[in-house]
Amino acid sequence: MESARRSGRFRVERDVLDELKLEEVTQRKSYQSIVSRLPVLYWLPKYSVWDYGMPDLISGISVGIMHLPQGMAYALLASLPPVFGLYSSLYPALVYFFFGTSRHVSIGTFTVLSIMVGSVTERLAPDVDFQKANGTNITAEVDVTARDSYRVQVAAATTVLGGLIQVLLGVVKFGFVGTYLSEPLVRAYTTAAAAHAVVAQLKYVLGVSPTRFSGPLSLVYTLKDVCSLLPNTHLPTLLVSAVTIVLLIAAKELNSFLSSKLPVPIPVELITIVAGTLISSYAHLNTNYTISVVGEIPSGLSSPSVPDVSLFGEVIRDAFALAIVGYAITISLGKTFALKHGYKVDSNQELVALGLSNTVGGFFQCFSVCSSMSRSLIQDTTGGKTQVIASSLIVLVTILKLGTLFQELPKAVLSAIVFVNLKGMFKQYYDIVTLWRSSKIDLVVWLVTWVSTLLLNLDLGLAASVTFALFTVIFRTQLPAYSVLGNIPGTELYVDIETHREVRQKAMRIPGVTIFRSSATVYFANADLYLEALKEKSGLNISKMIIYKRRQEAKQKRRERRAERRAKRQAKREVICRKCSTLLLAASVVEQLEHGDFFSEKITKRRLFASVHDAVLHCLNHRGATTIPTYDVFILFPHPT
Repeated sequence: MESARRSGRFRVERDVLDELKLEEVTQRKSYQSIVSRLPVLYWLPKYSVWDYGMPDLISGISVGIMHLPQGMAYALLASLPPVFGLYSSLYPALVYFFFGTSRHVSIGTFTVLSIMVGSVTERLAPDVDFQKANGTNITAEVDVTARDSYRVQVAAATTVLGGLIQVLLGVVKFGFVGTYLSEPLVRAYTTAAAAHAVVAQLKYVLGVSPTRFSGPLSLVYTLKDVCSLLPNTHLPTLLVSAVTIVLLIAAKELNSFLSSKLPVPIPVELITIVAGTLISSYAHLNTNYTISVVGEIPSGLSSPSVPDVSLFGEVIRDAFALAIVGYAITISLGKTFALKHGYKVDSNQELVALGLSNTVGGFFQCFSVCSSMSRSLIQDTTGGKTQVIASSLIVLVTILKLGTLFQELPKAVLSAIVFVNLKGMFKQYYDIVTLWRSSKIDLVVWLVTWVSTLLLNLDLGLAASVTFALFTVIFRTQLPAYSVLGNIPGTELYVDIETHREVRQKAMRIPGVTIFRSSATVYFANADLYLEALKEKSGLNISKMIIYKRRQEAKQKRRERRAERRAKRQAKREVICRKCSTLLLAASVVEQLEHGDFFSEKITKRRLFASVHDAVLHCLNHRGATTIPTYDVFILFPHPT
């Protein structure tokens, strides 16, 4: 094979490649090494401290500083004590360091997953089940210690089960499931989840205690109950929330304005919780104004414990939803950064890595984690190159030595942090305008996902959204684009001769060869439509041609039993029979065809070609003279993704 390239042109001389020759050239192999299961063994031996050490250190410190306020704030979303948010920022990130394939995503707490965990913990451990008894009377006072202890068990069991589901899906190569969670679906789901998060945090912002509802329409019922409690708003708590929200928004806008001039962003959230803690401690906000604070934060690491497997049956639906949503968010962020920096993430390995992070984390009382957009962006913009774990060291020091310092931090400050961090998700409502212009089907998927998630809650909403999205996929395969291709003279390029008006004059149909292309894979649901489109576009009726061929083959068998005097006539009809066999494939569907026993003595791999041009050249080289019109038809399937 020779190739030469001059001034933007190239010339290639090679043999026509059918599938048999292609297999000989490429010698396809499939193997799996230990490096693919433990990616750290691939990049760590090549790690350059000189090139990557300082950027990774700066990036790790910046991300670690963000972990602290977000971990504690998102623990409130999960209806758990704040220290468990710190645990969830430590252990899973350490596990992902060894097994993950993305170099830039930050694994830890995330808004959507936290609110999903919160819906489980509050459903299985509601306040009403832990009201203290005074003799024979049940008081309104809640045994917070017992309640939180059981909620931690529920969250840990849900996290471990969700992690095991992710590992199992990764092992059986189910990473493609992320393909069906399209960007409109994920963005609409997170937008609706943000609304759930806002409603869940209103009790901390307003200082009220609404009734906890679960199931369909729970958001509506909760919001209605909160509105009925507005006259009971605790004004000191509301004041703290409002001041914190205003200051956070102003500081973040200033951060954004100065981003080009600052080497690293100002740690606004960390400054907020430090300032909030100091003010609360010196002003005695909890004692003087009954403002709810974080309370006791135990120092030191928790010992691992086996989750309560008896809870698995009650949380399996929630665990599956957490597994799918967490994976979808992580793989979408991972692919974004991989594309930007020129490396590849393995979707199946990401499932395994995220699953192990959650499974191991669950044994240390962590709740479900995934990648975070805000922290991942910080890791990228501050120059981070790898998953070196400087951020985990920041969290570790806080848990061991500094956690007790935040005991006087008002919960209203953490809720304000959640509110402000949801700003980006609410900007996703602009998707409606964008999708209206680009794709009406994607817009419908967005709206259905948003409405179903709002009204049916997070688990049922996800199931309804994915089901609807799959229906749209089926719908689109019923309406694919069919076209007949023509060759641009002097090139190996083939274009739709109907839609490419600018090259219509140059593009030409090759006499005796019809190139038919479908934008969708052919399967049982659209097979009839496919044949109709082939007939309409090419003028050829494949069904009649097949019937004609079978009749000719039957006649051929009868002729073989006849006298030798009719041999000449028989040979002529055999030529006609061979010419009507009309079907060459240019496709990348070899394995599917092999598994389906498509190839036989009559239809061999020599009728499957590496490209359209190879198939055309084969037709031109092997066409024989005949007294009837000859058509060599080949079909171009879409490349599987």
